[in-house]
Amino acid sequence: MTVRLVGAGLPRTGTSSLRAALQLLLGGPVYHMREVFARPEHVPTWVAAIQGSPPVWDDFLAGYVAGVDTPFSSCWRDLAGAYPDAPVLLSHRASAEVWHRSMDVTVLARTRELLAGTDPDDPDGPLGDPLAPLFRVMFDGVITDVDDPADAMAGYERRLAEVRAAIAPERLVEWQPGDGWEPLCRALDLPVPDVAFPHENTTADFLARAEQRAREA
Repeated sequence: MTVRLVGAGLPRTGTSSLRAALQLLLGGPVYHMREVFARPEHVPTWVAAIQGSPPVWDDFLAGYVAGVDTPFSSCWRDLAGAYPDAPVLLSHRASAEVWHRSMDVTVLARTRELLAGTDPDDPDGPLGDPLAPLFRVMFDGVITDVDDPADAMAGYERRLAEVRAAIAPERLVEWQPGDGWEPLCRALDLPVPDVAFPHENTTADFLARAEQRAREA
């Protein structure tokens, strides 16, 4: 098994639905942030990769057929080079404002919460979450200030422009929630499944999980 599609889209661009769709299309696991939650031992590898020291991708991603969402998409440029035959999927929303509305109350809220629980003098120490080192770097080059909407939206637009400039048009697959199967199947040269496209991890779903975490804490 090898990586057959490289996701370059930011979180809250339909990546959970894409994960489910690609697993069905490609018949194998798709790397997503959920993998890091289940395997926190992957955090140091991703932090090093984001900071310019990637692993041997074939070894680290052995068994995965694709990847979407951070931290996979944080390394989109290196992964696109490592898998030159794989289409590059740029998932995005209708506008930066639409994206930020979803991002601000979900992923950015979780980022603020997680990093606020660390000791500034020992951010990876006993007061910290094992995922904190990754959350600290996974938006490098995209978001400088998680509390500044203008900064976040500018980073979103910058990511779109960077991917579009770097990836040849015939390799690039642009996709928005609502586009369904066709762009993916066309890029992968696969038939469109006779099932509804998955619709997962809405903002309401994300917030419900956050509320459950708070109750458990």
